[in-house]
Formats: sequence, C-alpha cells, structure tokens
Amino acid sequence: MKRLIVIVGPTASGKSALALELARHFGCEIISGDSMCVYQGMDIGTAKPSQAERREIPHHLIDIREPGESFSVVDFQQLATSAIESINERGKIPLLVGGTGLYVQALLEGYQFSPTPKTDRRSDLEQNISESVIPSVLHEKLKEIDPIAANRIHPNDRKRILRALEVVSAEQRSISCDKISPDPTPLFDCIVFGLSMERQELYRRIDDRVDRMLEAGLLAEVKGLMRQGLPANSTAFQAIGYKEIVSCLQGELSLEEAIARVKQSSRRYAKRQLTWFRRMPYIRWLGQVEETEAITTFQLAASQVAEKFAIK
Repeated sequence: MKRLIVIVGPTASGKSALALELARHFGCEIISGDSMCVYQGMDIGTAKPSQAERREIPHHLIDIREPGESFSVVDFQQLATSAIESINERGKIPLLVGGTGLYVQALLEGYQFSPTPKTDRRSDLEQNISESVIPSVLHEKLKEIDPIAANRIHPNDRKRILRALEVVSAEQRSISCDKISPDPTPLFDCIVFGLSMERQELYRRIDDRVDRMLEAGLLAEVKGLMRQGLPANSTAFQAIGYKEIVSCLQGELSLEEAIARVKQSSRRYAKRQLTWFRRMPYIRWLGQVEETEAITTFQLAASQVAEKFAIK
C-alpha cells in the first residue's frame, strides 16, 4: 500500500498553511485536491499556492488545464493515483490537500464511475424541458432522486444537471458512483486530517479571505479570463468568486452586491464541505480556534504522522 498524508477541511480553515509546514518537515510533495486549482489563470480566486511556495515544495495537479477544458473526478482519480505512486517511488510521502470532498473520497475509497450511457435520452430531455425552466428548478428535481450528484453539481450548471437526469432516466441508477466495496477503509496506507474550528471564527476568516482576494486583483483576473473568450456559463466560471464577479462585470450586480454574494456562497460552501467530510469516519479532526494556534496544530499533526510512518 502506498503511503499518503491527507489534509481536508472547509475553505479558509488553514489547510494549505498546514500542508506547507508538514511538507517542509517531512520532505513531502503536495498534490492538490481542489477541482478548480487545475485551471490555468485562475490563481487569486482559487487561493493557489504562490510561485515561491511551488518552487520550494513540488506541487502536483495545479495549472494542468485551460479554463475552457473539462476536468472530472475520474480525471482526478487517475492523475492523483499516478502522482502518489511516482512520489512514493522516489522515497517521499505525498501530501494530498484540498476541499473538494467528492474528489478526495473517490480517490481514497476507490469509487468506480459508470461510463456515459450511449442513448439519445439527453436530446429527449432537452426537447421536453423548456429553456424557460431555470436550472435551479431542475437542480431541486435532481436533489430528490440523486442527492449525492446534486450536492456536487452547481444549481446553475444546466448541462451537468441534465446529464445526471439523463443517466437516471436511461439506466435507473445514480450518476454518483458505484463503490468497490461498502467498506469505507482507504485504499492507501494513509493518515487523514480534518481541520475544524468554531463557525463564527471560520466565517470571519472567509470574509477576510474574500477581502484579500479583491485587494490582490480578483476583478482583473476575471476580466483577463473574459478577454480570452471564456464563456460566462463555462465550468470554470461557475466557481465561487468567479461567477459573482462575472455578474458584476456584466452589469447584473454592483461590486458591493457581488462581494456580499461571494462571502455568502463561500460560507454556505464551507458548511457543505464540513457535512461531506463528517461522513468520512477515518478523518482525525484537528481543531483550530485562532491563527496563532496553527503551530500547535502542526505539532500535533507532525507527531501523528511520525508515529504512523515510524519516522524518527
């Protein structure tokens, strides 16, 4: 079994900072478990590691796709597994860090996804569902019949919602996944940490983080992506922080309204992340209350890693 360290948790909980400390201490290479960090040019809104950090510590699965390209959980499973094997072969321990719950759990537990059904069911659905039916209504329907898929598909992503409904209609099964085994035991020799903190403190950190993104140039970043011809309904622009700024630049929202929505959406996303990760019984939760206590969290995590892998 390949060795692996994993850090998960809600947005703004300090995952990246802890990952860097552990990577420096144990000589790890970091694998991103964030579904949006794969896209080039989306740096500020995804809170990617800085170029200096990436020069210091090797990072994988960052900037590997153009913003207009697709990237799925199956792609992630394949690329992350390859990176884990390669890093282990070099005698190092890979460190997976991210907040995309489906990606992390699918990798650790070996989810198997069924192929796209070869039917014309989607065309039937599109003919029967008027364009006037807003995506959020379709999303509520999907939530009734496939809540797992609905949890990972954005309520405005009409294309993917129709895809999920197509699978259910054509094959009477969920698009979500069929697991190798009902046993949630990870397939790797790993230790999985989860970062948690009091909700109001987390929300404060989220709000501060959004403010720093705006100061760092998020508006200019989104303008640059739009100048490249990236359509507003692309998967990349459905990311929190991007879709709201797109709406602002298109005149649908004021800047103040857009910022408020980014903060609200980020808080809701953090709540969904925690709900997802709480279902993974092998996570070792590390509580953080104040930023100054991060070193204590690091020491606790480092001691457990050393014990797990018998590192002196």
